[in-house]
Amino acid sequence: MTAFTNDETHKADLTYVREVMREPILSREDELTLASAWHDQHDEKALHLMIRAYSRLVVSAAVRFRHYGLPMGDLIQEGNLGLMQAATRFEPERGVRFSTYAKWWIRSSIQDYVLRNWSIVRTGSTAAQKQLFFNLRRLRAQLANVTAETMQPEDREKIAENLNVSIREVEDMENRLAAHDLSLSSPMSEGGAEEWLDSIPDIRPNPENVASDLFDATVRNHWIKSALRNLTPRERQIILSRHLSENPMTLEAIGTIMRISKERVRQLEARSLRKMRFYLLKNIHDVKEIL
Repeated sequence: MTAFTNDETHKADLTYVREVMREPILSREDELTLASAWHDQHDEKALHLMIRAYSRLVVSAAVRFRHYGLPMGDLIQEGNLGLMQAATRFEPERGVRFSTYAKWWIRSSIQDYVLRNWSIVRTGSTAAQKQLFFNLRRLRAQLANVTAETMQPEDREKIAENLNVSIREVEDMENRLAAHDLSLSSPMSEGGAEEWLDSIPDIRPNPENVASDLFDATVRNHWIKSALRNLTPRERQIILSRHLSENPMTLEAIGTIMRISKERVRQLEARSLRKMRFYLLKNIHDVKEIL
């Protein structure tokens, strides 16, 4: 995958970059004037001028991340979002240059985009994982044994110490960066007809099992309804409220409705369950009635 997806996109990105790089650089005084106008008066014209002037920072940051294989246009777009965040949060009275402040937001926005889209598998979420993702290749290139497919234990130890992370985290990130996303439609072997998709088991329920479960549920519902018909209205209400409701009621709540004590509800519930159990044991062997 290249940084530019096709010729038209490439041309559009280059045109945008040329326009941005022609924008004049703001002096410290002009920058402060525009930032104050936006911060204090919400002057959108001042915001537009400031964003245009510092879009060059976005382009510069996007170029640094182009080797991750993502479209340059998308990297620039994410960087512009970070630039907008910086303009929204910037406080001119602190005496810091907006360009210095904006660089952090631009880089952070692009880094988050890369982490979300570099692989379909989430690459890193913690600060340590992000640090590893964006620095592991650089640190590994500085080691003497850069030609080996995997790093030596002492190399991992140096990187872990440098980034203040565990050796296990270095190993995990090394494995993630070494792996590549693989299309399920790609062949399992060169020239083979079978695809990786064919090796994934179908976890959907077997139609026979679905039909059997449905039949069993119908049988259970039939016998529960039959058993309930052998209870008194008050017993039936207790069983329905306590055992056959999506939101079962407490003994105390049922007692309040029926104007009886909590203990009395418990006694009626126990008696009702015994009656239902006796009825089912007596009649459960005959299922012809529901067929």
